[in-house]
Amino acid sequence: MQPIFAIGDIHGQIDELHKALGLVAQDEAEGPVLFIGDYVDRGPDSRAVIELLLQGQADGRPWICLKGNHDKLLLDYLADPHHDDPNIARRLLYTEKPLGGRATLASYGVDVSEDRPLDDIHADALEAVPQAHRDWLAALPLWHETEEHIFVHAGIRPGIPMERQEESDLLWIRGGFLEDSRDHGKLVVHGHTALDAPQMYSNRLNIDGGAGYGRPLAPVLLLGREAFVLGPFGRARL
Repeated sequence: MQPIFAIGDIHGQIDELHKALGLVAQDEAEGPVLFIGDYVDRGPDSRAVIELLLQGQADGRPWICLKGNHDKLLLDYLADPHHDDPNIARRLLYTEKPLGGRATLASYGVDVSEDRPLDDIHADALEAVPQAHRDWLAALPLWHETEEHIFVHAGIRPGIPMERQEESDLLWIRGGFLEDSRDHGKLVVHGHTALDAPQMYSNRLNIDGGAGYGRPLAPVLLLGREAFVLGPFGRARL
């Protein structure tokens, strides 16, 4: 049984990411580390998070990084500053507060003052965000499977084979997935819906502990369908 570590939504919290990776390094198990997506927005250090993950993979670390909806939002914003994602209930631009995009742009040195024209902010963002970061984000896979697990950012549309899942569901789904109690054949490990801490359910494991809202980033160790959250005093079974 191959141990695998999973880390939930990071949202620009580079200090929490360093702590989480430290906890993984302290554990006696050895295995790949999977990151569930949402590396950017809300927190102060999105650029540093991307640089750490990109460089870690380039250095050959066994890190698997999936795409989250906020990672796609950044790409969509760079392509069109007025992009209006249909998965958001009301019209929200990337630079509006609920999405946390200004924090990401600020981490790249962009002046995001409220009185600046949005087109000027966008022009600076195009200059500031390295092409290597954009290419890395664009190439991130949407899901990863093992014999026991399906890892995905938001969740899956129940009853649909993975190869027929829609990207919008894999990045955004809540309704139709969170309340569904059927067995999906494998344990679905996801983030996207922030909780106070990772939580196990009968058919899924939510590892988004709310780092984007200032809560700790708690890594999880998976041994088959058993899951343990890692902390300063070791493992705690979920």
